[in-house]
This record gives sequence, C-alpha cells and structure tokens, in this order.
Amino acid sequence: MGLAFSATLAARGFDVSFELAPGETLAVLGPNGAGKSTLLTLLAGLLDPTSGRATLDGAVLFDVGAGRRLVTEPRHRGVALLAQEALLFPHLTALENVAFGPRSRGEHRAAARARALDWLGRVGVEDLARRRPAELSGGQAQRVAIARALAADPSLLLLDEPLAALDVAVAPAVRTLLREVLTGRSAVIVTHDPLDAFLLADRVLILDGGRIVESGATAEVLTRPVTAFGARLAGLNLVHGRATASGFAADNGLEVPSAAPLPADRRLALTVRPGSVTVSRSPDTPPGTSRVGAEVDDVEHRGDVVRVHAAGLVADVAPADVVALGITPGMRLFVGFRHEDASIYPL
Repeated sequence: MGLAFSATLAARGFDVSFELAPGETLAVLGPNGAGKSTLLTLLAGLLDPTSGRATLDGAVLFDVGAGRRLVTEPRHRGVALLAQEALLFPHLTALENVAFGPRSRGEHRAAARARALDWLGRVGVEDLARRRPAELSGGQAQRVAIARALAADPSLLLLDEPLAALDVAVAPAVRTLLREVLTGRSAVIVTHDPLDAFLLADRVLILDGGRIVESGATAEVLTRPVTAFGARLAGLNLVHGRATASGFAADNGLEVPSAAPLPADRRLALTVRPGSVTVSRSPDTPPGTSRVGAEVDDVEHRGDVVRVHAAGLVADVAPADVVALGITPGMRLFVGFRHEDASIYPL
C-alpha cells in the first residue's frame, strides 16, 4: 500500500501532498527553507501538522482536522530516520548500537545481537562491532548508523542529507552502499546533491516555499526541468518562451526554429548545457545556430572554466577565450548555441 501523505503546517506555510509506492525511493530537493526538513519531521512524528492525514501500509501516522486528532507516537510508526550525523550512542559499541532497535521492540538479546551482526556485515564493518563511536571514522560511523536504521526493519526509511557530513573521498562508497540497501525499500531522502537523486531515487519531488513545484520520475525532472531551481540541479540553462510560426521565441529575445510543430497554447521551455553555449563579440549567426545580444551580468571562475552570465543564459568558456575577448561585466556580446544542442518542451 505504501505511503500516502497530505499535511499542512500553517506556521511554516507548508502544504504538501504526495504518495510513495511500496519499495520506491523518493528524493526531496529544494532551496534552504523550502520545507524539506519539515516534511521529514512530520513523517518521523517529531512535529504535528495543523491538519492532514498520512498512512503507511494502511496504518495511520496522523489524522488531524476539525473534530479529530489521531497522532501515532514515533516509536510505533515503523519509520527510521538517518540523519547527517551518525548520532550513535557514545557509551555503546557498534554492535550494541545496531542491536538497540530490535531490542526496543522486545526482541531477545541474542536474536537482536545476531541481527545486528548480520547488518554490520552487510554494510562492511563487521570487524568494528566492538568499537565505540569515538573509535570510528566518519565513514565507519555512518555505515554503523545505516545498519542501525535498517536493523529496526522500518516500513519507511527517512534519510536527511546522509552524505553531507562525510569526506568527499568517503561519500562515493557510502552512496554505493545506500544504492544497494535501498533497492526494493520504501525511502524518502532529502538531499542537495543531484547525484544522490540520479543514483538513489526512483522519483524526485522539488519543494519551494512549502509547496511542490516539480515532481516526477528522476530522469524526467532532472533532464526536463520546469523551474530555475530544477535547472540548476540538472546543470542546465532554462529559458521560458512561446511557440511561433517558425519555432520558439524566448522571453530573452532568442529565436530558435523547430522542424516539429510546437503547442501554441502552452508556455514552452528550452534547455541547453552551459558547455554548449558560445559567446562572441560578433553578431554574425552561423547556420544552424541562434544568438542574442546582451550585456554581461557576471563573470565567475569555476575551476578550469569561466562561467559567463548574460541574457539569462550561462556559458562555460575557456579562460583563454575570456581573455582574448576581453569579457568583463557590463560589456555587450552575443550568446548562443547550435539548435541541435537545445531541447524544447511544453511546461
């Protein structure tokens, strides 16, 4: 039956509804203050909604409204929360930390320890069973925390930026581990990293201001975004516009021909990668390309490229080309791209 969630929290302007199929992983993304943590705390039972109803595999998590108030305690929800920090009990060994969940549900000590040892083995730290948290590295502690969350056999696993506190050298291995243990398991993962969504999630939900602004299959949302935030996550330029007799007319004045007819009664979006956007001081437009003139808004150094902002587009340009063209904020130039590098679709 999975998860059915609908809740409002008036004090935070939160109003979100969605469903999660059994065994499905949902990635929740959005800017700071979008409502991501509010969603997790409502699901975990650490916060009560103003109104709404949520069920997990048919069991009610909360049902709050006019004349009714049913709120299930966190420990009875079948929900486990894995936070940014491992948050292991410092006085317990890794084995005892993982066995804590089964023991809390009344499982016999020997059975709980056997289950804990099995999970420590599955996450690759069985040899650390007797160590306390202070004796573990960040990556080791997070592996133990994953084992602890899963040893409780939750119906729903919540993950709050589980890789954010890890060293960049450790995060890929833990991400691979999560990919393995989340297979076939119902989970909601809050993240700022689109790579987590691509590799871990079946679906993506983007929040902004306590509302859902984009949702759908991961590949769809992160390759055909409809909001500026979704485009930034996907590493794409997003330009809004409309259909014309010959193709697409962008709000920034850019015109792109289209061989296929475009829906004239709907707003359209065009996406193109920054690496495919070119800059020039010449207005000449080579065949198969589109260009628009604009002032440079910003010039941003990003590793081995310079990111030039103009006309609502971002172009990744080689430093040598920036110097050769003398690009500085405020100067006028022409930005564009090959038609074959752009994608146009209805909003």
